[in-house]
Amino acid sequence: MTTRTRFPSRWQDGILVLGAAVVLCASNVTVAADKTSESLAVTQSRFGKTPQGQAVERYHLTNRNGMSVDIITYGARVQAIELPDKNGKIADIALGFDDVQGYIDHADTYFGATIGRYGNRIAGGQFRLDGETYQLPQNDGPNTLHGGTQGFDKAVWAASPIETDRAVGVELTHVSPDGDMGFPGELAVTLRYTLDNDNDLRIHYSAVADQDTVINLTNHTYFNLAGAGNGTILDQVAMINADRFTPVDETLIPTGELADVAGTPMDFRTPTAIGKNIHADNQQLDYAEPKQGGYDFNWVLDTRGNLDDLAVRVSDPQSGRTVEMYTTEPGVQFYTSNFLTGSFTGKGGKTYDHWGGFTLEAQHYPDTPNQPDFPSTTLEAGDKYSQTTVYKFLPE
Repeated sequence: MTTRTRFPSRWQDGILVLGAAVVLCASNVTVAADKTSESLAVTQSRFGKTPQGQAVERYHLTNRNGMSVDIITYGARVQAIELPDKNGKIADIALGFDDVQGYIDHADTYFGATIGRYGNRIAGGQFRLDGETYQLPQNDGPNTLHGGTQGFDKAVWAASPIETDRAVGVELTHVSPDGDMGFPGELAVTLRYTLDNDNDLRIHYSAVADQDTVINLTNHTYFNLAGAGNGTILDQVAMINADRFTPVDETLIPTGELADVAGTPMDFRTPTAIGKNIHADNQQLDYAEPKQGGYDFNWVLDTRGNLDDLAVRVSDPQSGRTVEMYTTEPGVQFYTSNFLTGSFTGKGGKTYDHWGGFTLEAQHYPDTPNQPDFPSTTLEAGDKYSQTTVYKFLPE
């Protein structure tokens, strides 16, 4: 039986955007929390420019445990997560690049990015809504992946520092115009990252559209709990609180079935090394990575959108680092970086190996606009889209 962990209720507190508390200091902006949280801070600095001359900012969040998170406005990305191991040694556990150009040159990795309007795949680059057919860019074989060729990962988001009484962070906003990548309606998105002294990185998404549309936002951070660029994640141990997953065809589009994980390499209901079954003779693994096998599937979470219930836990036995995921979303895409090859340089001059990271993309299921039996991703005009995902990091 899966063990479930309760998540602190304090995350129901609201978020207050800083006003007069912002202190300008040269080219940086530093914000400290109230007297009960003096160890929390966020510092703003310049990260670079896009080829079009748009400035990209970085927000550096820190807490009292030696943990820090860097968020950049290009793609509203998690650029770095530094975390001590069980012996206090700090390493950056998020894959990425040291400059904007790296993210542009290797856009198909989606390192750390906010994905939209629609995370994952839409079959044939088409869907019907309100009697109309909408055509999207086909940027993944015959399908649309992660919102198309110019998704939210390539936008420079507006940003400002934020704080609560227990956390600091950054609020990012982006407006996607009607017809953007073929999607109907103007969509206004607000994204909030916050970090607290319990090593909880909270991501809250909200959005509203002026026409009916579809939406499926997620985060695409690649984790390696041993440290980014320090080998593969095959010996790291995963638990996914899910009895079922959504099988796919050869183009990674769901068949519509919700299949039992029992007796398959997709069974992570008890802690299992990621590499234990990755080479198994299994058609689904072959679809995800034809040469060597790999995971790139959506699991149907048994948490049923309850933010208090543990959805996923992954641990590194060597370092003692662990990440737990809690989410209001019904699914998670667990991807083992099957197409990294060590052919480019990431942060700090390190290369990222095949299976050099894993993602935990909290989401609605792939291709939902074409799958009427899946939980709906339709956002009606004027209604509010909202979802929350929390990554809790150990040791604290």
